[in-house]
Amino acid sequence: MALFARLISYASAAFGSGRPAPEASGNAEGDEHLAATALLVHVARADGVLDPAESERLTRLVCSRYAATETEANELIARAAAFDAETRDMSSLVELIGREGGSAERERILTMAWSVAGADGEVHEFEEALVWRLGKLLGLDETAIGRARAEARTAGDAPAADAIAP
Repeated sequence: MALFARLISYASAAFGSGRPAPEASGNAEGDEHLAATALLVHVARADGVLDPAESERLTRLVCSRYAATETEANELIARAAAFDAETRDMSSLVELIGREGGSAERERILTMAWSVAGADGEVHEFEEALVWRLGKLLGLDETAIGRARAEARTAGDAPAADAIAP
């Protein structure tokens, strides 16, 4: 059984949700996409509210990186949201991403996280701490975390510069 499937099974049993756990895609790349999307969902929900702007940003980012259509992106987000609700632990999700993609891929994921966090026009203190922690869990140093934040701030779909100001 793949690590991803074991983790889903464990989370389902540990949290006793009574509903079926999201199914793994059966391939490492699909599992990594699901885990990365679950991290973005986790960040989007960090302030307790999934703002429409955050939801829209999340859909756009997932569609641009992991899905061919908006429908596929929304399906992946729904699976990721269920998976995130089951795991409750960012470090477990980070482990599923792996290190094969290198620091550039991990930095792209962090840039997307900064973008989602600031989509509602403000990066709340809790969101900021969460994204910094995510950067550390991804194995990025302070410089790379700052670079990801700056990239999110200057990206075409990023919020106003002051929303993600250092």
